[in-house]
Amino acid sequence: MRIVIARQNHETNTFSPVPTSLAAFRPLYGDAALAEAKGMKTALGAFHAWAKKQRAEISCPLIAHAWPSAPVEDDAFEHMAEVILADVAKGCDVILLDLHGAMVTRSHDDGEGALLSQIRAAAPGVPIGVALDLHGNITQQMVENCDVIAGFKTYPHIDMYETGELVCKMMDQMQTGLRPVMARVQPPLLGHTLPMNTTVPGAMLDVINLARAAEAREGVLAVTVFGGFPAADLYEAGASVVAVTTPDLDPKVVAHEIARAIWDRRDEFLYDQKPLEQSIAAARAAAHGPGQGPVLMLDHGDNCMSGGTCENMDVLEAALAAGLSGILTGPVADPEAVEAAFAAGVGTEVTIDVGNKIPAEGFAAPRPPLPLKGKVLALGSGDYRITGPIYTGMECSMGRSAVIDTGAAQVLISSQTHEPWDEAVFTTLGLDPRRAQYLLLKSRMYCRPVFEPLAKAVVECAGGGVTGSDYSLFPYSKLRRPICPLDPGVEWE
Repeated sequence: MRIVIARQNHETNTFSPVPTSLAAFRPLYGDAALAEAKGMKTALGAFHAWAKKQRAEISCPLIAHAWPSAPVEDDAFEHMAEVILADVAKGCDVILLDLHGAMVTRSHDDGEGALLSQIRAAAPGVPIGVALDLHGNITQQMVENCDVIAGFKTYPHIDMYETGELVCKMMDQMQTGLRPVMARVQPPLLGHTLPMNTTVPGAMLDVINLARAAEAREGVLAVTVFGGFPAADLYEAGASVVAVTTPDLDPKVVAHEIARAIWDRRDEFLYDQKPLEQSIAAARAAAHGPGQGPVLMLDHGDNCMSGGTCENMDVLEAALAAGLSGILTGPVADPEAVEAAFAAGVGTEVTIDVGNKIPAEGFAAPRPPLPLKGKVLALGSGDYRITGPIYTGMECSMGRSAVIDTGAAQVLISSQTHEPWDEAVFTTLGLDPRRAQYLLLKSRMYCRPVFEPLAKAVVECAGGGVTGSDYSLFPYSKLRRPICPLDPGVEWE
C-alpha cells in the first residue's frame, strides 16, 4: 500500500495588502517533508502515524504553510499543486490532505476546491481524506472532490492532531468497503471571528457540542461546524456544516439539523464592536480596579493571523492621547523603523515615524505615521523558541527587532509581521510583560492561552485595519446576498 500525505495551508484575507509568494509558504519537499511530518501535532502528524500503522509506503511530497495574507500568487499555487499531483501520478492507494479551507489564489476563489478537483481527476478511484480549519469557507466543489472531510472543533485550535485522527478513522472504515456520503449545508450567515472562541460558554461551543453528540449516533461518521473566515470576498464565504455518514443515512439531514441551530442563534455569532474611545476608557477603569497583572488590550483589527499588516497605529495613538502610561506593545511591523533604530544604536534618543505606511485597496488611506520620541532601549535578532501551550517548541523569528521607550510606552518594532505567540516575544529583548500596566497586543485569539492568565482584565480594541469586525469597512462584491448581518431581515428556510 502506498499512501500520499501532504500539507498545504493558507487562510486568505482577500483585502490584505500583504503578498503571498511561494517563499511565504516556506515549503519542504520529499524526504525533508516526510521527516517533518513525523510527530507533528497537526492533522499531517496524525496522517503519518496512521500510515505507519498500515505498514504502508509513505510519501509526503509537500509541507507548505503561510501565515494569513493576500491571495496566493498563481505561480506559487501552481507549483505546489504540481508537486502533489506529480507524486499522486506515481500511483497510490490513499490520499490524505491537511488543508485550511479558506485559501484564495489570484485565479481561484476556491483554492482548495481547485486543488482537490485536480487531484480527483488524477486519481479518480483513490480515497481522499481532508482535514480542514474551523475557519474554512467550505464550498460545494471541495465536498464533491473528496470522500471525507473533518474540521477542527476548537478555537484556538488545539485539536489539529485529533482532527487528523478522525479523518483516518473514516479511512479505516473505507478500507472495510464502506463508501461514505457527505453533504454541506450553508445558512446565510457571515459570522464574526471573536464569537467563535470555544474556550468560553456561548453559541459556538453549544453547536459544536451538538455536532459531537451527532457523531455519537449510529451511522454518523463526522460532523463539523465551520465558522468561516469573513475577511474573504467570495460567493460561498461564511458559516457552514459538513456531515459525513454511512450510505443508509442522509448527511444533509444531519448537517441541516446543526445548521438550523446556528441560524436560530445567529445573533450570538455577531460581535458588538465598541467605539475605540469606549474601549480605552474600559481599559483605564480595569487598570485602576481590583486584581493583579496588566490589562490585556487586543488590537483585533490588525492581527497578522487574519492577514493584518500589524502596523496600524490607531489603538496605541488613542491610548497615548488618553494619557495611559505603563504600556508595553508589539510587535509592530515596520522594517524601516527597525533599521532607523539600529542605525541610531542602543541608548540613543530618537524620533522615529512608525506604522501607518501600507495602504489596502478599498479601505481608507492610512493616517500619517506615528512619531515615537524616546530612547532605543534594546535591539535584537527577534529569534526565540515558544515555550507556551500553542506550537510549543517551535523556533520563531520576528526578524530584526527594536524597542523604543517613550516614557509612557515601550514599543517593540519588528521587521516582519508576527503573532505574539509567547512571552519570549518580549523577554528575548529584555522586556517583562508581567510588569506592564497595559499590554497592548496585535492579536485576536492566539495570544490568549499565554497572556490571559497573566492579565487582570481583557479589553478588545477596534482599531483600523483589514481584520476588524466592522463589515461596513469591507468592500464585498462577490459575496452572496442577502446575508446576515450585512442585509436586514434575512430569512432562511
